[in-house]
Amino acid sequence: MLHLVIGKNIIMMKAELIEKEEVKNYKFLEAPLEEVHVIQEKLRGAERLGNEFKAKSFITFQTDQGPKKIETTVWSVTEKYLQIKNGVLIPLYSLIDIKY
Repeated sequence: MLHLVIGKNIIMMKAELIEKEEVKNYKFLEAPLEEVHVIQEKLRGAERLGNEFKAKSFITFQTDQGPKKIETTVWSVTEKYLQIKNGVLIPLYSLIDIKY
């Protein structure tokens, strides 16, 4: 559950689950710092699970249409991006969470 603060009001936002093929249809925005739960260990863990075990992870990221979530295999992680199937890149600055 994500929290959006507008003035003194807190609005609960839930990430919408989308198909991984739809990721390319969204514009990535910087994730709100107070919502970010991604650390290098999680990124490397998701990458290892994807490459060694073909296991999927849930990836939550910020877009211009609100937070979105996909379930997919992480192929690689670079200094600036997380790569999924078909060469699709998700910028690390947009990541909110990774669960596996």
